[in-house]
Amino acid sequence: METLKVVSEWSDAELASIPCSYSTAENMLHRAKVGAEVVLITGASGGVGSAAVQLAKRRGATVIAQCSSSKASALRELGADRVVDRQADLVSILGENSVDAVIDVVGGEQWPSLLKVLRLGGRYAIAGAIAGPVSKIDLRTLYLKDLTLMGCTFQEDEVFSNLISYLERGEITPLVAKTFPLKDIRLAQEEFLSKGHLGKLVLIIPEVDA
Repeated sequence: METLKVVSEWSDAELASIPCSYSTAENMLHRAKVGAEVVLITGASGGVGSAAVQLAKRRGATVIAQCSSSKASALRELGADRVVDRQADLVSILGENSVDAVIDVVGGEQWPSLLKVLRLGGRYAIAGAIAGPVSKIDLRTLYLKDLTLMGCTFQEDEVFSNLISYLERGEITPLVAKTFPLKDIRLAQEEFLSKGHLGKLVLIIPEVDA
């Protein structure tokens, strides 16, 4: 295990929002080699999704964020160029072959449409399945469009090192929706399940006297 130094004025709660969500998002973008192109991000109001919006914009991407309509304005403020509702018919709204890369944490029944909106040679990265882990694929879509599908868990060392450098240079901002003392972990879980927040919920462990 490696320890990395962080030089930042962020609070402990803000720094705590980084390791899981931002590193997962950065890893997906890194693996998919996202640059100045059109990127669709599902689950964009969650911890990983909202981090991916910021990190994709940092890479010069045109970001299409998919989330509930109630959070659309917040995602635009975060940098999304376009927001589509999570229940929307993506093929009808975006059109087939309209997106260079998909960053997905949702999965579920909409999954085939994510491949349809990808352009020839498009890349798809996934690190979650909050809408369901089982999907159907038409293999013809995969090979006729020369798509690359990536499951993202393992992270190369440079992913987190790069993330710290973005943080220290002020290229990303923390997105902490709410903090809870550890004793209120049940309330935090209820807040999480309500899906009413944008960004991360952080548990605060009380200091222990030496």
